[in-house]
Amino acid sequence: MKENNENTKEQLLGFLETEDILSFRQIYTELHPYDQARFFEDQSRELRQRIYEYMSPEEMAPIIENLDNDEEVQEIISDMIPSYAADMLAEMYADDAADVLNELDKNQVASYLTMMDDEAAREIKDLLHYDEYTAGSIMTTEFISIEAHQTIRSAMQILRNEAPDAETIYYLYVINEEKKLVGVISLRDLIISDEDTMVADIMYDRVVSVGVGDDQENVAKTMKDYNFLALPVVDFEGHLLGIITVDDIIDVIDEEASDDYSKLAAVSNMDTIDRGSFAAARKRLPWLIILLFLGMLTASLIGRFEETLDQVAILAVFIPLIAGMAGNTGTQSLAVAVRNIAIGEQLENSIWKSIWREAGTGLITGTTCGILVSIVVFLWKGHLILGMLVGISIFITLFIATIAGALIPMLMHQFKIDPAVASGPFITTINDIISIIVYFGLATTFMQYLL
Repeated sequence: MKENNENTKEQLLGFLETEDILSFRQIYTELHPYDQARFFEDQSRELRQRIYEYMSPEEMAPIIENLDNDEEVQEIISDMIPSYAADMLAEMYADDAADVLNELDKNQVASYLTMMDDEAAREIKDLLHYDEYTAGSIMTTEFISIEAHQTIRSAMQILRNEAPDAETIYYLYVINEEKKLVGVISLRDLIISDEDTMVADIMYDRVVSVGVGDDQENVAKTMKDYNFLALPVVDFEGHLLGIITVDDIIDVIDEEASDDYSKLAAVSNMDTIDRGSFAAARKRLPWLIILLFLGMLTASLIGRFEETLDQVAILAVFIPLIAGMAGNTGTQSLAVAVRNIAIGEQLENSIWKSIWREAGTGLITGTTCGILVSIVVFLWKGHLILGMLVGISIFITLFIATIAGALIPMLMHQFKIDPAVASGPFITTINDIISIIVYFGLATTFMQYLL
C-alpha cells in the first residue's frame, strides 16, 4: 500500500514538473482529501501555486480543510489570488473557514468576506463573533432542521434537498416555531418509520446539547460520554445555533492533549518542527527563567548548610539521589492528578479520597525506597548512621513529594486555574527545595552522630 502511494506521488510530481494538467488532475482528484493535503504540503511554494492553479476553488476547499499547520495555511491563502481565495473559503464548511480567517489579519478577513456571496459571508461572520476555544467557535451552521408537526415524508424531502450542503445527516434536529431545539431524530429512525407518521411521534425530546459559550474541552467530554457523532449547540434560551461534529472534536482532543503536554514540559506552546530557533526559544524562555530563579533558591539553601557540608563532605554525594527521587515521584503523582482532572474523574467529593490514596502511595514507596537505600549506603560506605539519614530523608521527601504532586493541581483546579500549568519541571524544582531542607535539616540535627 505504501509503495503504491509513493508511485502515485512520483507520478503526480512528474506531471507537475512537465505541466501536464489533464494527467495530474485525473489522478489527483481521485485521491482522498487527506492524501491530497499531504501531497500538497510536501511541495515547494512554486509547485503549490501550480496545484491550486490546476484546481477549482471548490476542489481546493477540502484540501485546505485537511491541512494541520495554521501558519502554513496562512501562507498558502496569502499566495492565492484574493478572489480565488474568497471563493475557496466560501466553499469550505463555515466552521473550517472561520478557523482559517481567525488566523488572518483583520483587513484580509474583511476583504475576503466582502468578495464572498452574501449567504456564505453571513454564516462565517456569525462564527467569527464567538470566543476562541468555545462551542460557538468550533460549531458549524450547516445542519438539517425540521419541525415537529411535519410528516416523515416531508422530512425526507427536506433531507434530500439539504443533504448536499450539510456537514452531517446522521441526526435531524427538531425545532419549534421559535427555532428552539425540542427534539432529535436519527437517520435510522427516519428511514424505518412510516411516511405518514408525524415527526413529533418518533422524535427523542430529551436532547443532550451544549451552550454556545461552553469550553470546547467540556464539549469534547460530553461527546465522548454519550458517543455522539454530532452535538447541537444552543443559546441561553434554547435556540438551535449549530452543531459540533465528531471530526471537530477529534481536533479539539488533539489540541488539548498537546496543550496539556506542553504545559507539563514547561513550554508555553508545543513547538512544531518548522518553527525557527528564535521563536521556539522565545516560547520556552519565560518558564526557564522562572525555573532558573527557583534553582538559585535551591543553591542558596545548600549554601546555608555549608558548615554541615564542610564537616561531613560525603553528604554532597547523595544530594542528586534525594532530589532526583523527590522530583520523579512528584511528577508521577502530578501526571495522575492532571489526567484524572482532564477526563473528569476528579469530582468534588473525591478530592480528599485522592489525597489519602496518594498519601498511602507515598508512604509505601517512601518506606520501601528508604529501607532499600539505607541498606545500600551502609554496605557501600560502612556507616550505619549515614545510611539511616539518607534512608529517612528519602522516606520523608517521597512522602511529601507524592502528596504535593497531587495536591497542587487539585488546588489549582478548585481555583479555576488550568492544573496543567503545574508543570513537571515546576513540581520537580519545588520538590528539590523540600528535599534539600529535609536532608540537610536532619544532617545538621544529627551531626554529632555523623562525625
